[in-house]
Amino acid sequence: MNSESDHGIGSASSGNASENIDRNPHQQPPAPVVIANGNITPPSTGPINRKGTTATQRLKQDYLRIVKDPVPYVTAHPLPSNILEWHYVVRGPDGTAYEGGLYHGKLSFPPEFPFKPPSIYMLTPNGRFKTNTRLCLSISDYHPDTWNPAWSVSTILTGLLSFMLESNPTMGSIETSDYEKKVLAKQSWDVNLSNRIFNELFPDIVSEIMEKKKRIEATTSVAGRVSELGNSIRSGIRAGAPGGGRGGRDGGFLSNLISTTVVVVVFVAFCYTVKYVILATTSQ
Repeated sequence: MNSESDHGIGSASSGNASENIDRNPHQQPPAPVVIANGNITPPSTGPINRKGTTATQRLKQDYLRIVKDPVPYVTAHPLPSNILEWHYVVRGPDGTAYEGGLYHGKLSFPPEFPFKPPSIYMLTPNGRFKTNTRLCLSISDYHPDTWNPAWSVSTILTGLLSFMLESNPTMGSIETSDYEKKVLAKQSWDVNLSNRIFNELFPDIVSEIMEKKKRIEATTSVAGRVSELGNSIRSGIRAGAPGGGRGGRDGGFLSNLISTTVVVVVFVAFCYTVKYVILATTSQ
């Protein structure tokens, strides 16, 4: 397996029996695989034990299954250089505190897979799990006694998402408010863009993030200009309104009426402008 330090992953806690895997010191690492458009090039021939071959074959099958039938809210790919290391991205489901967030994580499979479970990590701050820390789940290497070899990568990712949406505590989980989770969801885009592996494995999601950021910036710019225009018009009307006496009161009422009308017109214009900006950026 890859050294966790190669990708900035914190070292796992000691004392876990599942980590003391009996490895052959002469065993070669899994051969690289090439993944393109859902097609996996078989690894080149070389000295690799039977367990490693079984894991590679099973993970290749699981990847083809995920490409054909994706897991809801989750995208996952193995490293092209090592099929035993997978990276995934969880999309925060609508109506939850994670809505809009994109959460990058890692699965590290042992050469004995599917007879032994993987280690599971979350890399993007999310408010539910610690980052760069092995997570204690019934589908992870923290509980080899509950692992079922029939479970696939899809099963693992589905279980991870389900547990993420719950609030039950476990090793590697943290407690935060919904407000904190929503703040982290907004920050997740930029956090992921700073991660090299995220950019290499998920170019479509990177493009999606950049497109959304462009829309937000365009909308914010238009909103600022329209707001300035509305304030300028209202200030001009108030400055020209007559003062004092009954006429002043009537003039003040008329001034407020005109001012309110102008604000409504400006707001409607703003809505149409935003719609135009969104359509324009989408078509580019």
